[in-house]
Amino acid sequence: MKQFLLTLLSCYISAICFAQTQNSPTNITVKGSVIDSAINKPLGYVTVALQDATTHAPVKSTLAKDDGSFELKAPDGKTYQLVVAFIGYATKILPVKLTGNEFNAGKILLAPSNKELKEVTVTAVRPTLKQEVDRLTYDVTADPESKAVSALDMMRKVPLLSVDGDDNIKLKGSGNYKILINGKESALMAKSPSDVLKAMPATNIEKIEVITTPPAKYDAEGLTGIINIITKKNADQGYNGSINARYNSVWGPGYNLNATVKQGKFGLSGYAGFGTQKQVTGVTHNTQTQFVNQSVSSILNQDGSRTFGGNYKYANAELSYEIDSLDLITGSFEIFQGHFDQNGFLQSNRVNNVGTLDEAYRNATTSNSKDKGADIAMNYQRNFKNHKDELLTLSYKYSYSPSNQTSSNAFTDRFNYDAVNNPDFRQRNNAGNREHTIQLDYVYPLKKLNIEAGAKAILRNNFSDFGRDDFDPNTSQYVVNTGQTSTFDYHQDVTSFYNSYQLKLSKWTVKAGLRIEHTQVTANFVGTPLDKGYNNLIPSISIQRSLNSSSINFGFTQRIQRPGIYQLNPFVDNSNPKFISTGNPDLRPELNNTFDLTYSNFKKASVTVGLSYAFSNNSIQTISSLRDTVTYTTYQNLGSNRTLGFNVNTNFSIIKPLTVSLNGQISHVWLKGVYNDQFFRNGGYIGNAFASFTYKLGDTYRFGYNAGFFSGDVTLQGKSSNFIYNSYTVAKDLFKKKFTVTLVANNPYSKYRAFTNTTNTPDFSQTISRENPYRHFAIRVNYKFGKLSSDIKKNQRSINNDDTKNGSKSSGASQ
Repeated sequence: MKQFLLTLLSCYISAICFAQTQNSPTNITVKGSVIDSAINKPLGYVTVALQDATTHAPVKSTLAKDDGSFELKAPDGKTYQLVVAFIGYATKILPVKLTGNEFNAGKILLAPSNKELKEVTVTAVRPTLKQEVDRLTYDVTADPESKAVSALDMMRKVPLLSVDGDDNIKLKGSGNYKILINGKESALMAKSPSDVLKAMPATNIEKIEVITTPPAKYDAEGLTGIINIITKKNADQGYNGSINARYNSVWGPGYNLNATVKQGKFGLSGYAGFGTQKQVTGVTHNTQTQFVNQSVSSILNQDGSRTFGGNYKYANAELSYEIDSLDLITGSFEIFQGHFDQNGFLQSNRVNNVGTLDEAYRNATTSNSKDKGADIAMNYQRNFKNHKDELLTLSYKYSYSPSNQTSSNAFTDRFNYDAVNNPDFRQRNNAGNREHTIQLDYVYPLKKLNIEAGAKAILRNNFSDFGRDDFDPNTSQYVVNTGQTSTFDYHQDVTSFYNSYQLKLSKWTVKAGLRIEHTQVTANFVGTPLDKGYNNLIPSISIQRSLNSSSINFGFTQRIQRPGIYQLNPFVDNSNPKFISTGNPDLRPELNNTFDLTYSNFKKASVTVGLSYAFSNNSIQTISSLRDTVTYTTYQNLGSNRTLGFNVNTNFSIIKPLTVSLNGQISHVWLKGVYNDQFFRNGGYIGNAFASFTYKLGDTYRFGYNAGFFSGDVTLQGKSSNFIYNSYTVAKDLFKKKFTVTLVANNPYSKYRAFTNTTNTPDFSQTISRENPYRHFAIRVNYKFGKLSSDIKKNQRSINNDDTKNGSKSSGASQ
């Protein structure tokens, strides 16, 4: 059967190649060589592009070889011009004058330029990766697979990022980071960024920045760095947009519209999407061996299943109005809403050390969650007539992200599990965040020095209204459990000032700054007030040494992780009565020190190699303890967390139509801490590797293969299992590349994936296995429309609240 399928595929590809050959139009050839006019030697790796002479639209591009020579082919029948550009040299534009079907430009002399090359636009072939003084930037629009995959899939390709077996995004193997959209904290990402990115097509995104050494203008939160997702918002006179739709065999349908409009001084850009999560069922198995005085006292076994489904919708819009050439007003609105239902059952049995059944019950759970988020922002930007790069920005933003969760638990088949002490119950948790932010930024650039300063105030309110009702069998009514019903009100006001300087010389770039933050916390829980404040002085420095076609970067910064509502909330989750979890209102902020050293080379192939070291002495960790036969899990400030990491990324072409991208990292983690007078220590290696292969057949077919390996996590008390990811894509462009159809097969070799977590303490040893749907197929369509001619102006500075840790929830797999 396999032989037959391979033969059939070979015949299909051969037929396509033959059809492409038969129908190929007459081409012209443009060739020449590029010479440095100052030293009269060839210039290699110069960008050479053919443009339509009338519209200036790019048609073909390439890089000159080591000896400066180049050759381009393009369809006959148009008038072209040749553009030759290289950083540090004046750009040259030549008319293409054909002799027959060929134009030989001969020796093209490029003169060194005293002015910096501000921008070169090459759309046919351009690098996907860029190393800046304090960040790595991945150009999503330059990746041909961006039409075929979700935004979460694209995260796997970005250096330093990975996606684990539960679809949680990792930065350098850690979940302690901040994720922003267009430099701002987003309502879309308030609770579950992986769920939102899984539903969003990668075509919405322009580029992804991994800010390894966040400068002083950013809030000090995000221990390992900041992920900044920049969405498409270039709009011109007129309009353009795209419509995206997909159907996934496991996760269901999804739809997205991305559009931009500009008329005169007004501009509008945005996207919106909605979809339905099909009902998906996964199974779990949990075994916990409990100890007393290092001897086995009992073994707890739990087997169950969970069915999950629902719907979601999201939207983002940005409006721009140019008052005049110096003054600009922009506003933005963002909203997310998800409604998900979950049904499950759990069979629990506990046997003693001689194998006799001590306790058993069956638990049926029904739960419902409604997550919402909304951002509204206004920005005013002022440029100055006598100094065009001088900039003053005033911004305001309001954010609101509530979450409503309810569940009911019913017990049957009880054995030694009485209904008086363990009744059926209902619980609810209405929690969220509400905040006001005002920010002032000022930029003053000199000839080689750029000065930035600013001030910011965040007035944040984390809240929770939670409760539990127990079933009374005598009255057949639910009664409020006052011990587990309360409200939590937590105010966190952060005021900050920053000043930073960037010095740019011919070979060196240095960026250094200092940020001062004052945090005032007031809280009230069960009548216990809290009122305290603290100050932080946060330094950052980044140094870049530019070589001929490479650079070396060094960075150091301190970062803070302030606990968020999902870590602070004292709500007690009893959904599984043997495994209870809660937040900790007494958590303190965690301070982390991070060093990075990176080498990047973009000559024949882009290669980035990095080494990093980070340490914290009051790390926030999840910790579990056994009380009688119940396991309690919460957050604590525990001891130290040290990580030494190495990462590598490369992107190259083996042959012209085949592009290969490799992305990998490995780290060693050392963890230690004391809890309940018990000392814990753990460590080990964590890592991931991702490979992407893209092959272009002719001008309209693309074949892609992606494969990845994730080693699992190391925590203070345990670790998680590794897993392998793979995906196949076939894409076809139609109607002059305005319409694209893509077929996707993710993980076709296995219908289900088993994911395991282990926990080891002096009191118990536990293994949890989850089996979820793994194999799924999808069809995606993308249609582009409209025509544009000039850019929308947008604020160069805006609010970015990156000072608290994101919530973490994930479901399903990449769509």
